[in-house]
Amino acid sequence: MMGIPSSVLESTIFPDFLIPGILLLVVFGLLPLLILYSLIKRPQWKWADRLNPFKELHSSWALSLYIGFGQIIWIMVQTYMMNAVSIVHVFYTCLGLLIQAITLLPSVQKFFVLDGRGERS
Repeated sequence: MMGIPSSVLESTIFPDFLIPGILLLVVFGLLPLLILYSLIKRPQWKWADRLNPFKELHSSWALSLYIGFGQIIWIMVQTYMMNAVSIVHVFYTCLGLLIQAITLLPSVQKFFVLDGRGERS
C-alpha cells in the first residue's frame, strides 16, 4: 500500500511485509502505548516488575529504556538484512537514542524512584 517494492525483502527471511508489519505494529505501536499508560498511571504489574532489574525504579522506567534499545536494534537488523540505509533508518535510530537519553536523565530517574513499599516516593 505504501508503494515499497517487495524486492527490498529479497535478502531477508520474509517473503512479504505482513510479518514485519505485524511485529512493528505490536512492538513499536501497541507496546509503547501500554508503556505510556504505565508511565502516567504507574500500575503495579507483576510481569513488568519481573522484567525490571532496577528495583529502586518503577518498572515503566525500565520498559521505556527497553523500547529505546529495541528501536535501535530493530533498525540495525533491518539495515543489515536489507543491505541498505535510508534517511528513515537514521531518523528512527535517532528516535531510539532520544528515548534512551530522556529515560536516563537524572531528573527522570528521580521522578520514578520508589520507596520501600513499591510506591513513588
